[in-house]
Formats: sequence, C-alpha cells, structure tokens
Amino acid sequence: MILNTGARTDIPQYYAQWLLNRFAEGYVMVRNPLFPHKVTRYALNPKQIDLVMFCSKNYAPLLAGLPSITEHYPTYFHYTITAYGRDIEPGVPSIEESVETLLRLERIVGARRIAWRYDPVLVTPAYSVERHLETFEYLSGRLAGHVDRCIFSFVERYKKLETNMPELQEVSDADKERLARGIGEIAHRRGLWVQTCATKESWSHYGIHRSGCTTLDILGQANHLAFRKLKHPGLREGCGCYPSRDIGAYETCPNGCRYCYANKSHAAAARNYAAHDPASPLLIGTIGPDDEITDADQRSLFATSSGQLSLGI
Repeated sequence: MILNTGARTDIPQYYAQWLLNRFAEGYVMVRNPLFPHKVTRYALNPKQIDLVMFCSKNYAPLLAGLPSITEHYPTYFHYTITAYGRDIEPGVPSIEESVETLLRLERIVGARRIAWRYDPVLVTPAYSVERHLETFEYLSGRLAGHVDRCIFSFVERYKKLETNMPELQEVSDADKERLARGIGEIAHRRGLWVQTCATKESWSHYGIHRSGCTTLDILGQANHLAFRKLKHPGLREGCGCYPSRDIGAYETCPNGCRYCYANKSHAAAARNYAAHDPASPLLIGTIGPDDEITDADQRSLFATSSGQLSLGI
C-alpha cells in the first residue's frame, strides 16, 4: 500500500509534529470525507506500508524529524515551487526560501526521490507567459541536478476558481504552445526531465514527456523497488497516477492559495487548523462515541515478498 500524506492538505508545513507522532505510535486514523462518522485505521509499519508519498510547498518544519521516516520507509517527495507571490499563495515561502529548503531536503533523501512541481500554470496581468518563462529559467538553473524531474500542468478553470480569481485570464492554445515550447527548450538546455500531468495535449515535439506523476515505475525506480504490473483507472481523466491512501483532510490547509481545490473556504480551513491536536490519531478533532472504526486493507504492491531490490538510502 502507498501512503499519501499530501493530496488533501499540506501536512509537512502545518502538521509535521502530528505526522511524526503517528509514525512513532504506529497508526493513524482518517475520516471518510463523505461519511464523517466512518473512520479508517491504518497501521504504520514497514511491513504494511510499501512507500510514503509527500507533497508540500514547504518541507522546512518536517526536515529535522524526517529521518525517522526515511530511514525505515521508501519515500517520494513532490515539492511545489511556482512563480507566484503572496498575492496568490499567501502562506507559501519565497522562491529563494523554497529553493534552499529543497536543497536541504535533497541532502536527506537524494535528488532521485524529489519531483519539482511547477503547477498549476495560470495567467493573470501580473503573471504573464513571459514571467512564467523567466521564472522557470531561473528555477531550472537552481534545481536541475537536484531533482528527479519537473512536472507542470495548466490550471483547470473550475467555477470556484473564477470566483476566487476574477483577474484570471484564459490560457489560450497559443499561450500553451509558447509556454510548452519555452519550458521544453529550457529543460533540454538544463538537462532536466520535464513532463506534464493529466493534460490532454501532447508536447513531445518540445521534449516534454507525458506521464502520470506518481506511477509505480517512477516510485519504484526512485527507490530501487520492484512493484507488480497493475492496471488501474488513474485518479481522474488523463491521469496515469497509481491510487494511494491519503491520510489528510480537506478544508485544513491554512496556506490560502487562491487556486486551491481542496479548500472550499479559507475561513473553514483556519477553524479546522485551530482544532488540530498533535496528539490525536486524527488530523482534526478526536474520536467520538458515534464513530465507526474499520481497519484498512493494506495489501502490498511489491512484486516479491520484500519488493526491495535495495533501498539505497
């Protein structure tokens, strides 16, 4: 089983001590987003967790305690660093701070286990195609050789986003071509593997690969693991990622990113964050008398009994 710590909220940035406590105690509980009284209990031990996956915009709060996880589990880290400032990502550190934190993370886990995410790519009067390409040029110069790959995708214009960002402009087909051509050329010059995520278009003629961002091949190669060849539908249309079990919760990330899909209300996220107890087995709140707890089915995805060719840590 692949454990995901980051699709619903930014656990490394805001809930690092809770995560470390859960691994130390050997289990975690997760509420069903649709049926809140249904709670799943996951055992946290190397025999039942094949790999731990992370996604964050700031790993700094987790770095000191991270070896307690990485020394026992295969891992993979997605690190989002974009062109945006606090006008769009209010709780995210500056580009320079983010780069320095990524380099610190690399010293712990190695470049092969880090994917730099430059997404979502959106266009506003302040963030033009030219500004994106200038920022990508700078970031790729700092990060090439320190990450496994770069993943980018264009923003999806869902209804809430249009309300939260009235200044948002349509990313035209011509804009996408300019961005893809520029990103492809920069990545080629830097020796950086670049790919899209869940996009219908193909820009292979610009050297841009088309792949899921968390396929078993990517996770396995980064950790010298042999996973079984398993068919799956992906997480959404055009997605090639292998499904994982997320221990986060929606409406809990205080970052305040205006394009966020996981928070319907930033005020609700702030209230939930205030209700967080690092000692609780749940990310938010505690177990109540009406909760129904079920142990998760944690089947291994390894091709062999151990699956591990070599951790190489």
